[in-house]
Amino acid sequence: MTVVRTTADRRDERGVTAIELALLMPVILAAALLIVQVALWFHGRQVAEAAAQEGARVARSAPFDSAAWEGAATEKATGIVQAIGPRLLSDATATTSEKDPDERFVTVTGKAVQVIPLLPDLTFTITATAGGPVECFRPDNGGEDCQ
Repeated sequence: MTVVRTTADRRDERGVTAIELALLMPVILAAALLIVQVALWFHGRQVAEAAAQEGARVARSAPFDSAAWEGAATEKATGIVQAIGPRLLSDATATTSEKDPDERFVTVTGKAVQVIPLLPDLTFTITATAGGPVECFRPDNGGEDCQ
């Protein structure tokens, strides 16, 4: 059995598409902004990890008796953040630490860009740490230790 639609039935459905679009558009826009926010957080995390690794490389290659490794490592890490993405990772700070006298670490902390304007109190803090043992030369003949 086929249903015949009259002109009066079709007039009752005018504007339905516009109403559906008006109801769905905020959901679609929120999903798109969330995807962009996650992508910017991920990219900011990559910048922080790269900066921490470069700072740790400087810290690990400095001699044991050098007291200037902390300044050089933090300067290198903050320089990397400024070179790669100063707007991707705002308020970036680099700190150094030693687990043992022969292990050095650099931690980079900052905030990711915020795209969702409705949540001003929500911050996306990123922290990345890199480090390892201090590199040194030890002679084969059983000579002195690095310290």
